[in-house]
Amino acid sequence: MIRASCIALLAMAALCIVDAAFAQAAGPAAAVIPERRPKVCLALSGGGARGAAHIGVLKVIEELRVPIDCIVGTSMGAVVGGAYASGMTIDEMIALVEELSFNALFEETPPREERTPRRKRDENRNLFGPQIGLSDTLDMRFAKGIVSGVQLETVIRRLSRSKGPVDFDALPIPFRAVATDLVNGRPKVFREGDLARVMRASMSVPGAIAPAEVDGLLLVDGGLVDNLPIDLARELGADVVIAVNLGTPLMKRDELQDVRGVISQMLNILTEQNVEASLAKIRATDILVLPELGDFSAGDFDGMVKTLPIGEAAARKVADRLSKLAVAPSRFDAYQAMRRAPPVADTRPIDEIVFSPMRRVNPVYAESLLATAPGAPVDAKTLDADLLRLYGTDDFEHVNFRIVDSPTKRVLNIEAIEKSWGPNFARVGLGLSSDFSGRAYFNLLGQYRRTWMNDLGGEWLTDIVLGRNASIETEFYQPLEPRHRFFVAPRAQVQRNYVEIFDKKHPVAEYAFPTALVGVDIGVQHTRYGEARLGLFSGVTRASLNQGTEIFPTSGTESIGGIRFAANVDQLDSANFPKRGYAAALTLLKSLDALGAKVEYDSWEAAGLFAFTTGRHTLQALVRGTGPIGGKDNTIDFTSVPWGGFLQQSGFATGQLLNERFVFGRLVYAYKLRDLPLLEGLYAGASAEVGHYGRPLIAGNAEGTLVSGSAFLALDSPIGPVYLGYGVGSQGNRSAYFFLGRP
Repeated sequence: MIRASCIALLAMAALCIVDAAFAQAAGPAAAVIPERRPKVCLALSGGGARGAAHIGVLKVIEELRVPIDCIVGTSMGAVVGGAYASGMTIDEMIALVEELSFNALFEETPPREERTPRRKRDENRNLFGPQIGLSDTLDMRFAKGIVSGVQLETVIRRLSRSKGPVDFDALPIPFRAVATDLVNGRPKVFREGDLARVMRASMSVPGAIAPAEVDGLLLVDGGLVDNLPIDLARELGADVVIAVNLGTPLMKRDELQDVRGVISQMLNILTEQNVEASLAKIRATDILVLPELGDFSAGDFDGMVKTLPIGEAAARKVADRLSKLAVAPSRFDAYQAMRRAPPVADTRPIDEIVFSPMRRVNPVYAESLLATAPGAPVDAKTLDADLLRLYGTDDFEHVNFRIVDSPTKRVLNIEAIEKSWGPNFARVGLGLSSDFSGRAYFNLLGQYRRTWMNDLGGEWLTDIVLGRNASIETEFYQPLEPRHRFFVAPRAQVQRNYVEIFDKKHPVAEYAFPTALVGVDIGVQHTRYGEARLGLFSGVTRASLNQGTEIFPTSGTESIGGIRFAANVDQLDSANFPKRGYAAALTLLKSLDALGAKVEYDSWEAAGLFAFTTGRHTLQALVRGTGPIGGKDNTIDFTSVPWGGFLQQSGFATGQLLNERFVFGRLVYAYKLRDLPLLEGLYAGASAEVGHYGRPLIAGNAEGTLVSGSAFLALDSPIGPVYLGYGVGSQGNRSAYFFLGRP
């Protein structure tokens, strides 16, 4: 017995000597690591843009060779934690943060070049949000958030190396995310699912980002119920929790000026209360990291990169405690290799594309907008562009996808959720212009759109303008086949336009031209580029002197009628401040006796615009012209096109030039002074303009070649573009301008 005990003691002594030798060879950090290390779990709190500081913390944790065994996160903590758990490297995360901005995350208008011609036409009017949903009984409804989250989810997919549904315990690092069930107010803990969709659900700030719908649940930001999920880390078996609390600073009294401030403060209070409860559960063995972010705003997504060194500094303050969790370099390298192992690319082709059931939208039309097609593997960038294009039809409040594998085929299932606040929509807008010399005009705009009135996508669109030039236009757009390539469009219009008559620089009269007409067009459209129409119209018009000296006699009501051809192509990236792309339009008009025309007339009108940008510098070139098709001189009538004004021969008064024909060209240079969240920015610019004008319709007025130029400031505002400019033109013409809306 004694002999056996001696042998056991000798064996234990030998093992201790060997272990000490290995520890000395491995270095001082590894020497203190027991053979069975504690399970370390990382708990990352929410905080919006402040959450990028988590990346700085992770950078230091890696430098200290601390392996993470599990990660739990809420809101932005779920986004950073999910990215790291799925295998994304710190360098990849930093590179993405450096290129992100508020607009990149939340600007949800898809590339304008990709939108349908009808939605581009809407953008050419100065309409602004919010879009008002109207039921068939005209009950008013609104969107569930300022943004839908579709663009946010597109970006988040780049942060996730795991694609499709997955068990979060099967990720390189086991992971959990917290969201809030909006129906019952309880936390929803995700243990599996599509990682990108889960991360997006966890950071759906109520009111700002529309709730996410996952597995039939309506989910918002998890920070409302558990912003620092320490208990969840314990449930995963953590011996040590590294808790990173970003803090939620409360707003000062002078910041609580409106309902937005009050709502934000309410959310901050709810978040801070549950964080205090979580912090009370911190144990002596846990490590609390507190990035000192001060007043850095949770909404400052343009400045996220500034938080990275703050996160690093906070982690270095507790580096002595973190170092005790370190492992030998060889062991950490093996851990990192396991975590970073690239996922195996799935190159299997999809066999079929199906859409989740939709109440109104025809899936054949929806599929016609996709570049992704059966018979080829799914390309992530192409599919992301497809989803944005679908969203850009204005029919959906959210668009997503999942890939479903069965024993016989692979199916791409597009989950296009139709707008719950439709199916009909109304919008309003404003227009205002002044030349600071007594001519100021104000317009109120409204639009009502009924969508998907039949399986082919029939749409009834009505536009109303109240103001100086008032009008009501209504059109029923009826596609003739599911892909919307061919259509027929009966239409009606009632308008009243005023034409001001100048004697050189001075207004001497104003005529009103009320017009009513009906017509029908047949046409063809390309999904993205443009459309062409050929149509007939018939109606009545009348010229009457509104004020001033009679310049030409009026003859009462006249019948009009004829044939019209109109074609356009539009590949500009913006309707208000185009920075790249091109657009062109052509309209031909010819009177026909058979349609009631009592006076013979014809006209052409054409325009082309090209835009190019490098850095903050943009150059635009425009050519526009109009006139009679034949050699016959026109008189002043409802087809007349008054010209002059800001960027339309600047320096001249608005409508001062009234000629039988003209050809006009301009170059505009603009420099972007400042970026603005969700808007196109603040610009300073100048224009150089030249036009050649035929016979004036009022004898003695300007004709021949005229040159002009302008300088301006331009701002994209929530209610439309705003311009303040000053123009100088030929013959001593000068004028200042203010515009709300497109000039």
